[in-house]
Amino acid sequence: MTDISQTAGLVTAEALFVMPGSESCELVNGRLRVSEPPGYWHGLLQPQLAAELLTFVRASRLGVVLTDAGFVLHREPDTVRAPDVAFVSAERIPDLDRGQRYLEGVPDLAAEIVSPGDAAADVAEKVDEYLAAGVRLVWVVCPRARRVVVWTPDRVGRTLDGDDALDGADVVPGFRLALTELFAALPNDAAPRA
Repeated sequence: MTDISQTAGLVTAEALFVMPGSESCELVNGRLRVSEPPGYWHGLLQPQLAAELLTFVRASRLGVVLTDAGFVLHREPDTVRAPDVAFVSAERIPDLDRGQRYLEGVPDLAAEIVSPGDAAADVAEKVDEYLAAGVRLVWVVCPRARRVVVWTPDRVGRTLDGDDALDGADVVPGFRLALTELFAALPNDAAPRA
């Protein structure tokens, strides 16, 4: 096994999967991207969003909801991204054998929760990679601003805030979640700044 600190050159998805300490890494064009562990707000919002989505998806038998699962967006060089929350429709769930490590291909929906240390350029890069690879819906959740930016393949972002509701569009048809409900667990001092 290779230690992340000793990794030089391009890395494959298969090598990343068995690399000690790779839980906090993604792979972008064969290069490791290490991120800090998510903070408290991220820890509150990720299970909240996943639970709301899972409850709806399971009741409607639409597919599966995953958290922090690796998706191989493209090969040679490999890019592996792990959305905070992802949805894969029932007709696209792969028939996995026991040796499968990361899912080949993209989720139908990818949600990223922005942490304080996330640079805007890095978030934009992820959104661009998801859309370029074929993700049909991307939600970028911004806890500090209590806002969600919704991205679709046309690459036009739509900002939701206040009393708006997040919806699944034609990707998760019928799903709706009020932002006030999503952000309810955040402390009152996390209100948007003027």
